[in-house]
Amino acid sequence: MDGFQQIGLPILGIVAAAAVTFYAVSFAEIREKSFRDYEESEAEKEVYKPSPSSRERRARRKAEKESKS
Repeated sequence: MDGFQQIGLPILGIVAAAAVTFYAVSFAEIREKSFRDYEESEAEKEVYKPSPSSRERRARRKAEKESKS
């Protein structure tokens, strides 16, 4: 048991630290990728596309103005 404590525990600690580091880096990369995907999807949404209802309202207003003239 004494030999395990002198050699095994430090090795076990190093392996545990490596595993924690691996998972932390992996999760950071996943989070960064998801933010990039989110920003790209938001950039696509910035292009204004009028809804059919706004077109209808504009057409109705234009028709009303023309009928008054």
